[in-house]
Amino acid sequence: MNKQTERWLQQAQDFGHRHRRGIAAAVITLLGGFAVTAFGIAPLAPDAALLPQRVITEPVQPDDLGAQVRALADQPLALQRNDITRGTDTAESLLSRLGVADPSAAAFLRQDATARKLLAGRGGKMVEARADSDGSLLELVARYPAEDAKLAKTHFTRLTITRDGSGWSARVELAPLVPEVRLGSGTIRSTLFASTDESGLPDPVASQLAEIFSTDIDFRRELRKGDTFSVVYEAPTADGQVISWNDGAGRVLAAEFVNGGHAYSAVWFADGSGRGAYFAPNGTSKQRSFLASPLAFSRITSGLKMRFDPILKKWRKHEGIDYGAPIGTPVRTVADGTVSFAGQQNGYGNVVEVQHGHGRVTLYAHLSRIDVRRGEHVTEGEHIGAVGMTGWATGPHLHFEFIDHGVHLDPLKVAKSSESVALNPAARARFEAVAQDLQAKLQVADSMNGARARVQ
Repeated sequence: MNKQTERWLQQAQDFGHRHRRGIAAAVITLLGGFAVTAFGIAPLAPDAALLPQRVITEPVQPDDLGAQVRALADQPLALQRNDITRGTDTAESLLSRLGVADPSAAAFLRQDATARKLLAGRGGKMVEARADSDGSLLELVARYPAEDAKLAKTHFTRLTITRDGSGWSARVELAPLVPEVRLGSGTIRSTLFASTDESGLPDPVASQLAEIFSTDIDFRRELRKGDTFSVVYEAPTADGQVISWNDGAGRVLAAEFVNGGHAYSAVWFADGSGRGAYFAPNGTSKQRSFLASPLAFSRITSGLKMRFDPILKKWRKHEGIDYGAPIGTPVRTVADGTVSFAGQQNGYGNVVEVQHGHGRVTLYAHLSRIDVRRGEHVTEGEHIGAVGMTGWATGPHLHFEFIDHGVHLDPLKVAKSSESVALNPAARARFEAVAQDLQAKLQVADSMNGARARVQ
C-alpha cells in the first residue's frame, strides 16, 4: 500500500469518526436504493443466458479519492427525527427523544412566549427536528390543530423554531390541511374495529362504515366472520404528513361491504352547494328519514327483550335499546321533529322526547346533559344531549325507545323501511362520473388484501 492510499484511508477513517450518525443514515438510505433498484430488474428474454458473451478488459484510472473525502468532510450534515409530544414532556425530555443535546434550545423553549406553545396543553403535537452531527438544534417544526376550533377541520397550526445567528426565533402560522386519497381493505375476523386495526385503518373509518351501511347491515347481530370491506377515504395532511389528531382520517369517499355474501356499495356525492350524502352506484340514496341509531357506532348492552333489572331485582320486558358509551358522548335525534319533553322522569333520569309526527315518538334517557328545550324544532342528526347515568342506572349508557302509536318498535327495522332521499335528476350525469371514478378506486382497494395505499 503506497503512502497516498494510506492518507486517503486515514482521511476516510477520520471522517467516519466525526459523522457516525450521518453515515449510518446514509447507508440505510443507500441500501434502500439498492432494494428499489433490484426490484426493478427483469430478464431481457427467457433465453438471455444462451446469448454469446465477450469479456473486455480495460485499464481504469481511479478517481482522486482524497479529494472526494475532503469535499465530503466539508459538507455539513443535518439529521432529522420526528416524534409526538407527550403531556408530561419537558423541554429537555422532548429534545432528548429527538436526538438533540442543546441547552440553549431547551432554555428558549422554556422562556420564549411563542416557543412555550410547543409544550402547552395536552400532548399529541407532531414535531420534526433537524440537528447537526454534534446534536445542536438547527430547526424545529411543530404541527397541531388550529387554535380556532371553527377551523380545526380545515387548517392546522405550524410552530417553527429556528437558530437565528447566535440566538433563536419562533413564529406561528395558520396553514390549510390538504386531503390525500387513501385506499384500504380488510376481512372480518372478530369485530369491525379489530379488522380495521389489522388493516391499519383509522378508527373513524370503522365508525363511518357502520354509519354508511347502518340501514343495510345490523353491525350488532349480522356481522359474520369472513365478511370483507374495501374503502376509499380522505386523510388530512399537514405539510405532507398525515395528522396525528382526529385519528388521522377524514371523510369516507366510497366503500363496499360484503356481508353474508351480499355486497353493499356507497359513494359520497356533493351537490353544487357543497352539501353531500351517500348513494348506491345506481343513484339510490343511503340516507333515510330515520337514523338507525342515536349514537355513532358503539357497543349495545341490551336490546328489545326480557332482561333482569339490576335496580328492581326482577325480570321485565326491556322496551328499548341500551347503548353503552362514556359519559358525555353526544346523543343525536334520529329524525326531524319537535321536542315534546325535556327534563326528569323518575327512574329514567334526564330525558328528552321528540315527536316526529304520525304518532311516532322517540325517547332518550339517563342523559348527563340536555341541550334542547320543550317546543324546539330539531333536525335529523342534531345533538340533543349527552350520555350519562342519571336516574336508575348502574353504569353510563343511553336508553333509547322508538314508539309508534304506543307500540315499541325496533329502531333498526324502522330505519330500514323508512323513506330514502332522492338524487336530484339534474345532477345525475355528474353523479355517474363521480361514481365511476370512485368505483374504479374501490376495485383497486379490493385487490389489496388487507393492505392500504396512497393514491398519487
